[in-house]
Amino acid sequence: MDDATADLLRTARWRKATRSGEAGDCIEVASLADGRVGLRDSELPEQAPYVVSPSVWAAFIDGAKKGEFDF
Repeated sequence: MDDATADLLRTARWRKATRSGEAGDCIEVASLADGRVGLRDSELPEQAPYVVSPSVWAAFIDGAKKGEFDF
């Protein structure tokens, strides 16, 4: 991970879904200042998060809204 991305992640404001409950087994999301999106496991926040482009994040959200990931 490059230094610029590491700096953005250090100051990121992480959030999780309001429906996630108190179990702690959630994915947290942070919008980064450069437009990318960080994703991390709420149970392992010390591990390096995934960082995706705005277009990848938009495609994921679109797919989720359309039910593409429903079981």
